[in-house]
Amino acid sequence: MDSLITSISSVLEIVLVIGLGFYLRSKRRLSDDFKNNISFLIMNVALPLSIFVSVLTHLTREKLANLSTGLVYVLGSFVAGYLVAWLIIKIFNIRPGRRGTFINMAVNANTIFIGLPLSISLFGEESISYFLIYYVANTISTWAIGVFFISADDPTKNTNSVQKHNTFNWRKLLPAPLVGLIIALIWLSLGLPLPSLINNTFTMVGNLVTPLALIYIGIILSDAGLKSIRLDRDTILGLLARFIISPAIMIGAIVLFKASGSNIPNLESSTLIVQSAVPGLAVLPLLVGESHGDVKYATNLVTTSTILFIIVIPILMEILRFI
Repeated sequence: MDSLITSISSVLEIVLVIGLGFYLRSKRRLSDDFKNNISFLIMNVALPLSIFVSVLTHLTREKLANLSTGLVYVLGSFVAGYLVAWLIIKIFNIRPGRRGTFINMAVNANTIFIGLPLSISLFGEESISYFLIYYVANTISTWAIGVFFISADDPTKNTNSVQKHNTFNWRKLLPAPLVGLIIALIWLSLGLPLPSLINNTFTMVGNLVTPLALIYIGIILSDAGLKSIRLDRDTILGLLARFIISPAIMIGAIVLFKASGSNIPNLESSTLIVQSAVPGLAVLPLLVGESHGDVKYATNLVTTSTILFIIVIPILMEILRFI
């Protein structure tokens, strides 16, 4: 009961800050420029610094070697997720323009704007090192594989556009937060000291990530409009894939590794399972729009999953007690 109350309390804290962003945006107190600026500040400044400091604070070279095992089964769960999503598309005949959206909804999560603050709220700063495992896998999955499925699902495509859309963009595979992680890992491996002045400054800026990310989600929800929510068949399938199939695959991967004799700390397994059940990518409607897909479907999935995670996470936290 105590764990249920704690998880509900943690989720409500997040919801209240999201609600603040929703309210301020609906009252036109936050402009479009602010929305774009806050996204840039999080992605390109605060989050890279936060990850850099967190790695040096919570990881050692010994711990880093142990985390590599986690990355193996997390990537394996992503591969399984793509296969299951593809089968669902075939079985239920999801129409073109929605297929890329569905696949990304089933596999790739909103680790930055919701996953990180949720993990810190539920498990504390100690969970960040395990969060980074999922973040790396999710980033590679999104930009190396997920965007390919979206571009290939363009219902207006022709031979020339396919070649244009399927051109791989290495810059997207290395966003600023991932660069921050890579630099931090190199710094850690070399055993370089970090001056207290730099550490304190980076920490202060990095602490902006959680509140700003949640306010940003509130802005996104306000722009989408709660009245636009629709629960058609494809939306329900997408939600089931995000909140049931994705965590089920992650749980299965962890159980298999434990059965093989691998030692997986409870904090690690809990962090990864929760990350596998956070809402869909906030940028999904933008990516779908670039490929002329069903933007309303993508927006509906992101909006609905962001609202429903309030119910899903406390339930999942109770399930974690038995794993």
